[in-house]
Amino acid sequence: MTMITLRNLTTGYKDKTVSRCLNAELQPEQLTCLIGPNGTGKSTLLRTIANFQDALSGEVMIAGRNITGYSSEELSKLISIVLTDNTHIKGLTAYEVVGMGRSPYTGFWGRLSSHDHEVVERCIQLVGVENVARQQIQTLSDGERQKTMIAKAMAQETPIILLDEPTAFLYYPNKVAVMLMLRELAHNMGKTILMSIHDIDLALQTCDNIWLLDADGGLMSGTPAQLSESGAIERHVVNENIEFDRSRMTFRIRL
Repeated sequence: MTMITLRNLTTGYKDKTVSRCLNAELQPEQLTCLIGPNGTGKSTLLRTIANFQDALSGEVMIAGRNITGYSSEELSKLISIVLTDNTHIKGLTAYEVVGMGRSPYTGFWGRLSSHDHEVVERCIQLVGVENVARQQIQTLSDGERQKTMIAKAMAQETPIILLDEPTAFLYYPNKVAVMLMLRELAHNMGKTILMSIHDIDLALQTCDNIWLLDADGGLMSGTPAQLSESGAIERHVVNENIEFDRSRMTFRIRL
């Protein structure tokens, strides 16, 4: 089943249109990277897909249903999301933050069962923050907080995971580790993962598909090889300082 379908989707705000007539699909067991210049609406698109803000026109379909037909409770078991402003939580330990991901399943009182604790501990170990799990979230480094928020999304156990720049604050080896972990989640656990990322090199090497938002508000989609061979990547990245090798899908700085 196609997990996410965009049909002539236009995103933005009452006084500003950000992107227009977007059409694309996401399948299970795939990691898709959302790339594009600053200001093209990557975060706005993720928020619209998560139903955090309304589409200006068009449709977002989740598992064959219009997203507006789902209740909040139903969506909380379908979609988890990590936004760039999610990392400003204070007064909780990293463990407690990850435990918040279990809220769709804990009932009115929000008490974690033994199974909930098992899920939380497994997700903490998967992202590698077990050493800081009992520390206050505001005392962690930017990278540790970001990984904690990824663990929270994983603990929600949804088939769809949306992430806004999840590798932004990470040291390069940790960026690679997180990307490979997300790829494994998609391939081995059947997740549909859509993440925005500025590191195009890393996206080309690790993701299954790319959504490319352009400065005119449009969207192109395809595999890394398809968008490289078509010249789409070059058109949006290459300039007098940068060249792109289509066959190797790599960039080089002109010195």
